[in-house]
Amino acid sequence: MREVIPGSLAGERLDRAVAMITGASRSEVAAAIAAGEVWVNGAPVTKVSTRLAADDVVEGEVAAAVRIERASPDVGVEVSVVHEDADVIVVDKPVGLVVHPGSGNRSGTLVQGLLVRYPELVDVGEPYRPGIVHRLDKGTSGLLVVARTAEAYESLVAQLAARQVERVYVTLAWGAFESPSGVVDAPIGRSTSDPTRMAVASEGREARTRYDVVASFTDPVPATLLECRLETGRTHQIRVHLAAIGHPVVGDDQYGGARPSLPAPRPLLHARRLSFTHPRTRDRATFETGLPADFEAVLRGLSSR
Repeated sequence: MREVIPGSLAGERLDRAVAMITGASRSEVAAAIAAGEVWVNGAPVTKVSTRLAADDVVEGEVAAAVRIERASPDVGVEVSVVHEDADVIVVDKPVGLVVHPGSGNRSGTLVQGLLVRYPELVDVGEPYRPGIVHRLDKGTSGLLVVARTAEAYESLVAQLAARQVERVYVTLAWGAFESPSGVVDAPIGRSTSDPTRMAVASEGREARTRYDVVASFTDPVPATLLECRLETGRTHQIRVHLAAIGHPVVGDDQYGGARPSLPAPRPLLHARRLSFTHPRTRDRATFETGLPADFEAVLRGLSSR
């Protein structure tokens, strides 16, 4: 979205104007604003009540949700719960499971499986994605926190916006890295040639990914096991950033990482560590999970000889 505010919307609140422009709900827009995804005149604005002026330029990644009034429980979805308490649920999402209903995925999603076990989620957050405060791609495995109450939802959304949630990923990237650690600091926006892809773009949103080399391999091809930390949470951020520096994620057919010399069943990206401030106790809660079997199988075929 990139819109120049007309005179007819001068003085309008940011959330209401963006909702009218995009067709998204006010609550969807509010969540995007809180996450820093909406910019006015080149700067992020996180206050929904900001008043707009004529000719203001409003940009963002807000998209109207597929019009599913309410996610319904699905007993056919199995969910691996790592932790649960009265406020939050931490799950270990398997590869291939979509987080919430959307276009082409109206059933069989993670949130619908959670609703069977935690029916109270239905009143938390957005009706079509109850309890969900952040997502993982279908092909990405690993840890995800879900809010169980409205208060927990607000706390976690605020922590994500303030970059207070630690998210550490493990990935296998193509090639050898010259430095044992580094930072990719490059804005990300929607690709102008393919709306399903993201890209490094000067007009995109701020995006920073830190990486550390865990292990290097040379046989059968050069590849590097990395630990990546998100400082921002843009769509496909790690995949886009690594591709941009010439080291796409192994198995990532969308960003140039699927190659016959090292077959992989999916983009090898796993959310290994998750840490946040518990909404009720205010203690730091930290969770870790091991690599899934498909990732481990690829690693077993690599060596550094």
